[in-house]
Amino acid sequence: MAQPSRQHVVAGVASMVGTTIEWYDFFLYGTAAALIFNKLFFPAFDPLTGTLAAFGTYAVGFLARPLGAVVFGHYGDRVGRKSMLLATLLLMGIPTTLIGLIPTYESIGYWAALLLVLMRFLQGMAVGGEWGGAALMAVEHAPEGRRAFFGSLPQAGVGAGLILSSLAMAAVSQLPEEDLLSWGWRLPFIASVALLAVGAFIRFRVQESPAFEAMREHGRQVEMPVLEVIRHHPRVVLTAAGARMAETTWFYTVVTFSLTYVTQQLGLARAAALDAIVIGAVVSLFTIPLAGWACDRVGARRVFLAGAALICAGGFAFFALLATKSPALLVLAMVLAIGGVFPLVYAPQSALFSAQFPPELRYSGISVSVQLAGAVAGGAAPLVATALLKAGGGDPWLISSYLLGLGVIALFCGSLLKPAH
Repeated sequence: MAQPSRQHVVAGVASMVGTTIEWYDFFLYGTAAALIFNKLFFPAFDPLTGTLAAFGTYAVGFLARPLGAVVFGHYGDRVGRKSMLLATLLLMGIPTTLIGLIPTYESIGYWAALLLVLMRFLQGMAVGGEWGGAALMAVEHAPEGRRAFFGSLPQAGVGAGLILSSLAMAAVSQLPEEDLLSWGWRLPFIASVALLAVGAFIRFRVQESPAFEAMREHGRQVEMPVLEVIRHHPRVVLTAAGARMAETTWFYTVVTFSLTYVTQQLGLARAAALDAIVIGAVVSLFTIPLAGWACDRVGARRVFLAGAALICAGGFAFFALLATKSPALLVLAMVLAIGGVFPLVYAPQSALFSAQFPPELRYSGISVSVQLAGAVAGGAAPLVATALLKAGGGDPWLISSYLLGLGVIALFCGSLLKPAH
C-alpha cells in the first residue's frame, strides 16, 4: 500500500496529541491521589495512612495495565493499530469524566472508594493498550533512519499530559480549601470530555500502519499473538520489562510521590511543587524529541543505557536538592529529573522495544513487556517510596538506594536488547 509522503508526520502528531490527552487523564488522578483523595475518600484514616490508601487506588491502574496490554495487543495485531488507538482513547476519557461525578465518602461511604477503584481500573486498561499502539503508529509510519525521532513524539505526549494535568490542578488549587474539596477538584476531570472529542477527531484521520497493512496483505497474522509472544519470546519480554522498571519507578517517584514528600514532609507549598513539576515537564517537551534525534544517530540502546546510569546516582542528588527547601533548587531538581534523566530512558523505548519483535507480534510483545514493568514497579512506586520513607524515619536514603538497584537492573537488561535499526 502506498504511503502518502507526509503521512508519517500526521501519524507522529496524532500519536502525540492522543497520548497527551490520555496521559492528562492518567496523571490527573495521580495528582489528586497525592493531594486530595485521602481527605475525600479515606477521611477515617490518619493523614499518612490515608495517603497510602489513596495511592493504593492509584496502583490499581497499573495492575490493570497488563490486562489492557493483552486485550488491545491481541486485537492490535489481529485487527489493526488504528482502531485500538480510538478504543483506548474512549476507554480512558469516559471513566475520567465519571470520576468527576463520583460522590465522596461523606455521601455514600466506602462505595465511593469502590467506584473510584473501578474507574481507575478502566483507566489502567486503556493505558495498557495505548502505549504500544501509539508507539507503533509513529515508528511504523516513520521514514528509514528517523524511527527513533518519530517514535519519541508520542513519548513527548507524556510531558504534555503532565503539564495540562498539573496546570488544571494548580488552577483549582487556588480556590479556598472548602471549595476545592467540595467541587473544585471535579472540574479538571469533567473537562476531560472536551479533550476526548478533540483526540478522537485527530486519531480518526490517521491511516493504518504500513507494516500492519503489509502483514495483512501477505496473510502473516497470528491467531493468538499474546500466546505466541509468551511461548517464543519470554526472554525478550522479561528483558524489556526489566529495562523499563527503573524508568517507570523514577518517573512516578518524581511526579507523584514527591508531591506528598515536599508538602507533608518538607512543609513546602503545594503550588510550588506543582509549578516545579510543570517546568520540568515543559523542558521534557523539547528534550524527549532531542533524545529521539540522538537515538537515530548514536543508537537507541546507547542512549537508554546512558539514562539508566544516571538513574543509579540520580535519586540521591534529587532528594538532596529537595532537602534544601529552596524553591529555586526544587525547580532545578524537577528539571534535571523530568527534563534530563527521564528523556534518556524513555525516548528510546518505542524504537528499541519494537525492534525486539516481528511485526505480527509487535503490538502484543511491546505492550506486555512495558505494562508488566508498569504493574510491578510503576504502580507500586508511590507506595514503596512512602513505605521506605517511613522505614527510614523520614530520610529518603532508602528510596534513593531502591532507585539505584533498579538502575543497575536496567543497565544489565538494556545491554541484552538487540540494537534498533
